[in-house]
Amino acid sequence: MDSSDGVRRIAVLRCNALGDYLMATPALAALRATFPDAEVTLLAGAWHAAFLTGRPGPVDRVLVIPRVQGLAGQPAGAPRAETLPEFLVDAHAYRYDLAVQLHGGGAASNPLTRALGARWSIGLQAEGAAPLDAAVPYRYYQSEVFRFLEVVGLVGAEGSPEYPQLAVSPREGAAAAGLLPGDGPWAALHAGAGDPRRRWPADRFAAVADGLAAAGVRPVLIGSAADRPASAAVRAAPRVEPYDLTGRTDLGTLTAVLRRCAVVIANDSGPLHLARATGAPTVELYWCGNAINAAPTTRTRHRPLLSWQVHCPECGVDTSTAGFPHRPGDGCPHRPSFLGQIPVVEVLDEALDLVRRTPTATLTSGAAR
Repeated sequence: MDSSDGVRRIAVLRCNALGDYLMATPALAALRATFPDAEVTLLAGAWHAAFLTGRPGPVDRVLVIPRVQGLAGQPAGAPRAETLPEFLVDAHAYRYDLAVQLHGGGAASNPLTRALGARWSIGLQAEGAAPLDAAVPYRYYQSEVFRFLEVVGLVGAEGSPEYPQLAVSPREGAAAAGLLPGDGPWAALHAGAGDPRRRWPADRFAAVADGLAAAGVRPVLIGSAADRPASAAVRAAPRVEPYDLTGRTDLGTLTAVLRRCAVVIANDSGPLHLARATGAPTVELYWCGNAINAAPTTRTRHRPLLSWQVHCPECGVDTSTAGFPHRPGDGCPHRPSFLGQIPVVEVLDEALDLVRRTPTATLTSGAAR
């Protein structure tokens, strides 16, 4: 299938969290470039609709999928499962030409993709999952960005692994300018993460905040309301208390705030991927296994730092066996930080190097970079 096949309507299934969506945006941009006359519909969650509707980008419209049994990571706010049959009837009537499954190995997502009734379906397929017209074998450890580019490559779509830059509205830019008072440069710190094992210790974020302030860089804590405890732990430790925007921005305003920063230092989390999508330089803190799936491949603007801790600090169980059915499963119930191997000096060195490399003009204008 290529652009000569009359592809006019494309449905893409990617219905989970912020970072998950952003890792799929290079594939979405590749579809847009390959099928420039096609309408791209993202089948996703309520937060996608709120954030993406009206925002220029590779997605033309967002449909919120009703609750689907077994669809991992489906966000809150989905319509009741009882409305799914009607949703699928409407999808059939819309007559999609291409359905693209970018939502895991396919146990629940492949039957859903096939039920859309598109002329052609592509996606990922783990062992035992329902087949599509063409599929890429799903293996847990693979760069998510390249995984999705491999899927859209099945229909000839090719593109850069860099995140396409998110558009910021004038309202969001003005709000961000008001939230970061005075002169920068600013450095955003995100100390939260959905999984406690992905959180670098709060006292180390605090030490980095002190080091940044000593170098003339203004630290600011960012995140959602759920990140307030993590930010409070950082504020409690440093000599210079960072400015705190945690829970004070909607997603669009946070996008604009991150664009104004000379560097963003964060755990593997949605705000980290959002920073990359704004063009902000990043210092990225990863457990080694997560880095395989989520870390960037370039180093001019992005500096991933890895912790190679694979055994639980509390019980010693190997936690790196996901996706390997012939190895013993970890079965570890503990949730300590696995990022303890990353020292403060490495983070601070990389952050200050990126600040030195960031043109001053880009930090105050909020313009696209």
